[in-house]
Amino acid sequence: MQRNTTTSGTSRLADPPIPRRLQLSAMWASLTFCYLYGDYFGLYKPGKLERMLEGAGPMGPASQGPLLVVALLLAVPGLMVLLSLLLPVRIARWLNIGLALFYAAFVAITMPGAWWFYLAYSSIEIVLCGFIAWFAWRWPLLE
Repeated sequence: MQRNTTTSGTSRLADPPIPRRLQLSAMWASLTFCYLYGDYFGLYKPGKLERMLEGAGPMGPASQGPLLVVALLLAVPGLMVLLSLLLPVRIARWLNIGLALFYAAFVAITMPGAWWFYLAYSSIEIVLCGFIAWFAWRWPLLE
């Protein structure tokens, strides 16, 4: 079944439908890249590296507990790339909706007072989370 065709000269390009699981997985991968690049560019803020070397972490003084929380927060979107493909459909659907809404809210509360680059990444991340939740909510039904 073809979704669209494009005629260009004498060739016709088929555009087959992309499975919902693959769409969600790709969106989680994009979200993960945005998180990583946002954190990477954050290292260029003046004084950031010095504060890190002095023991400042993302949630106060660097210690095992807060760093574990941050590690888990950042691991989940990366894991959702795989879990969106492998989990049973009902679990995958609700996990995509719930986690996308959680991460959109989490990112939104970190935005006030942030630098422009972070606001740009955060806006993209919130939009991606919205798409994830929407695509999961609109999961196709059996015919």
